[in-house]
Amino acid sequence: MQNIDEYLSLLKEGKCLTERDLRMVCEKIKELLMEESNVQPVRAPVTICGDIHGQFYDLLELFRVGGQIPDTNYIFIGDFVDRGYNSVETFEYLMCLKIKYPQNITLLRGNHETRQITQVYGFLDEIVRKYGNQNPWKYCTDEVEVPHDGPFCDLMWSDPEDITTWAINTRGAGWLFGSQVTKEYNYLNGINLIARAHQLVDAGYQFWFPDKNLVTVWSAPNYCYRCGNLAAILKLNEDLEQKFETFEAVTDASKQINPKSLLPYFL
Repeated sequence: MQNIDEYLSLLKEGKCLTERDLRMVCEKIKELLMEESNVQPVRAPVTICGDIHGQFYDLLELFRVGGQIPDTNYIFIGDFVDRGYNSVETFEYLMCLKIKYPQNITLLRGNHETRQITQVYGFLDEIVRKYGNQNPWKYCTDEVEVPHDGPFCDLMWSDPEDITTWAINTRGAGWLFGSQVTKEYNYLNGINLIARAHQLVDAGYQFWFPDKNLVTVWSAPNYCYRCGNLAAILKLNEDLEQKFETFEAVTDASKQINPKSLLPYFL
């Protein structure tokens, strides 16, 4: 797309795309994602990022800390939107980067990239507030919906816990899984480490289980502008050696916050 650099510059200024431009971006991103696999192979070196949750200025800080695309390759594990004040700018910026550098950024879908969740936790409300209608939300969510139960739902909602096998998840979706389950899964699939997000951790990252074969990466500092946590990204070099980079929330992250606009929900 010829205007992609203009879009990126506009978003960095804290301005949203026009509804017409957003629709074109959504159509282009769909074409790109249709060419990718459900399980997308990615080459190292690569940097893995967890939840962003609409904290756009902290996303810009993430790129400052981790390196700019295309000099650095990225995987974003999902949960781009909801709760933060700038979900629209965050999602538009990541889509524009994917269009400009399709081989250098991989966008995975989290449990918040669904119609049902975005209706409750802020993305839909933010779109209506910024665009005056629901159409841009429909461009982003109408094509595919995640089932409310079954394997895909379990992948999006399940969490590690200090147990051996399985337990009921208090979230009301997915399961809690333990050390033996993780060890068996990694062995059967020939992998050494599961990198996942979906859970706030104060230090920005946390290894689970004695084997350290699963790690949670969280990339939204001072989550919801009040949790005081660090954010982290996981850098893997060509030999898959791990290096974590942590960072704090930037001053600009909350400069436009209206406290009444934040939804008091934590999952």
